[in-house]
Amino acid sequence: MMAATFQRPHAALSQPADTAYVLRLHPSPDDVDADAWDALLAAQPHATPFMRHAYLSALHSSGSAVPETGWTPVFCTLWREEVLQGACAVYAKPHSYGEYVFDQGWAGAYARHGMDYYPKAVVAVPFTPVPGARLLAVDAAARHALVRALVQWCEEAGLSSLHLLFTAPQDVEAAQAAGLMLRHTVQFHWTNAAPPHGAGALASPAEGATPSAREGAGPMADASGEAPSPACERPFESFDHFLASLSQDKRKKIRQERRRVADAGVAFRWMRGTDITTDDWDFFYRCYERTYLEHGNPPYLTREFFARMAADMPEAWVLFIAERGGHPIASSLIAVGANDTRAQGTKDPELVAFGRYWGALERVDCLHFEACYYQPLQWCIAHGVQRFEGGAQGEHKMARALLPVQATSAHWLAHPAFAEAVDRFLEREGEGVAQYLEELQSRNPFKTGR
Repeated sequence: MMAATFQRPHAALSQPADTAYVLRLHPSPDDVDADAWDALLAAQPHATPFMRHAYLSALHSSGSAVPETGWTPVFCTLWREEVLQGACAVYAKPHSYGEYVFDQGWAGAYARHGMDYYPKAVVAVPFTPVPGARLLAVDAAARHALVRALVQWCEEAGLSSLHLLFTAPQDVEAAQAAGLMLRHTVQFHWTNAAPPHGAGALASPAEGATPSAREGAGPMADASGEAPSPACERPFESFDHFLASLSQDKRKKIRQERRRVADAGVAFRWMRGTDITTDDWDFFYRCYERTYLEHGNPPYLTREFFARMAADMPEAWVLFIAERGGHPIASSLIAVGANDTRAQGTKDPELVAFGRYWGALERVDCLHFEACYYQPLQWCIAHGVQRFEGGAQGEHKMARALLPVQATSAHWLAHPAFAEAVDRFLEREGEGVAQYLEELQSRNPFKTGR
């Protein structure tokens, strides 16, 4: 079993090549001090709620990300003179499920040459393709030392490879400095930023609309929100205000889709935090579970995981429930957190929403779009959320004004020949991704002048 191979005693130590630091390995997130972990996370630009200790602990304690499901935790902490300098969530894995950065082709190439690709090491949030800080560190020197120590540990443990998934810019820089190869993918994000006056006529905001607290991020920000927003852009003041910024065909399409849901007699209610009752969570899980089972797979996350979220991180969740005739028929769940990029010069932490899960017990035309995009975007506008991240893949999201952004992962392979082959592959793939992004950006759904 992998658990016997990779779970180390709490006091296990490794002396990295950077002799000023000591790397400690922990077989469970609960062996790492929660307050110390969260304090490190809070100091990172591009932090997300999915890296909070409570989230990672819930994945483990609920039986969702555990050795039995192929996620053996080997959490790492970096120390200097008994002072915590860095930390990261690492998993040893016998497969590539639940990662959303697809390397099964690499594993197949290993197998054809009579070699083992698994187990491998992954620095990631299980089942969560959300870009953000992965290498938590007090400064750049500690972050560089942490990634070098991870590579050294993989070599000593006989692992085939190390993969840092959906990384923040500061992690990319540290990974490149350590010789890791970069891989780019495309996601689709929405920003709460109306075009300036004169860049396409905007309808007057709806009366009674609640303006956002500050100007939104620019529409073409990267996956971590790195790009600053133009000073002339301002938040949308209502959903109608948002629609007015779109080209006529996109605006018409969205209105038609919303009308189909309303004409079917479907209405929505939303709840946040402790207002989400146990019955609401139970109904959501029925929907979530059915979605996976309809595709022939058990759900990644257990009901107990969401019970832990309700108990330990209630403020991070917003639940939308669709009802028809007084009976719930579908639901969608989003997460909300503050992405503190003040280190990059912005004034305040940026509020970000993350589309996560959905499911339905009845079929209604366009219900998915309403539950997963239009209801969350309407909520974001009303509550001053600057960005909504729609998750991995889904070119159809552009028609709902989620624009393409680049997300980056970093990879190290122990075998020199395979590393060279993968490096050549990534160069070709990267050129294709760049062309794809350029082509997508030419199909901007907003009015000319945005």
